[in-house]
Amino acid sequence: MGEAMKTAGKRVKAYVLIETAAGKAKAVKKALSKLKGGPSTMLQLDGITGPYDFIAIVEGPSLDAIGRLVTDGIGIIDGVTRTTTCVAVSIG
Repeated sequence: MGEAMKTAGKRVKAYVLIETAAGKAKAVKKALSKLKGGPSTMLQLDGITGPYDFIAIVEGPSLDAIGRLVTDGIGIIDGVTRTTTCVAVSIG
């Protein structure tokens, strides 16, 4: 039982940091906005400063489902050079 039972029915939330190739930010943003909704969805997309160009808030039924969105959806976009996925956790 334990943790598996507590999280049943809850959705997993993650922040995906996205780095793009030089000059590709606008094209990547356009492609990200066209991502099809599936088991996992992108809730929000913001342009950011620093080593990454965008941060996306994604949600899905499982960590595996979020992983598929990141690898099969975000990661294959022309101009995306790197992603880092940070899973939201409950502390306390």
